[in-house]
Amino acid sequence: MLLYNVTFGVDKQIEQEWIVWIKETYIPAMMETGLFVDYKMYKVLTHDDETSVSYSIQCFATNIENVLNYLNEFAPKITEAHRLRFKDQHVAFNTLLDEV
Repeated sequence: MLLYNVTFGVDKQIEQEWIVWIKETYIPAMMETGLFVDYKMYKVLTHDDETSVSYSIQCFATNIENVLNYLNEFAPKITEAHRLRFKDQHVAFNTLLDEV
């Protein structure tokens, strides 16, 4: 099983709006691709910043081809929608992990 993780740092002033959008738009768009079998969303508790809060969205795929397909075919549109919606109010980075 592969884990595609996206970690977001979000301005605290938009946190609740961001959570709603992520749960109603971003995650459904990722899952509707059919390339991931499950997902989880976590708040990062070790993040200590007065102005921002971090969240991890973890999407599980059965093979690397599904993740690469997502990254090449779907991620640009989904990422751009997020960037435009929350411009200058977040940072993000992704990580790909393989279960051992």
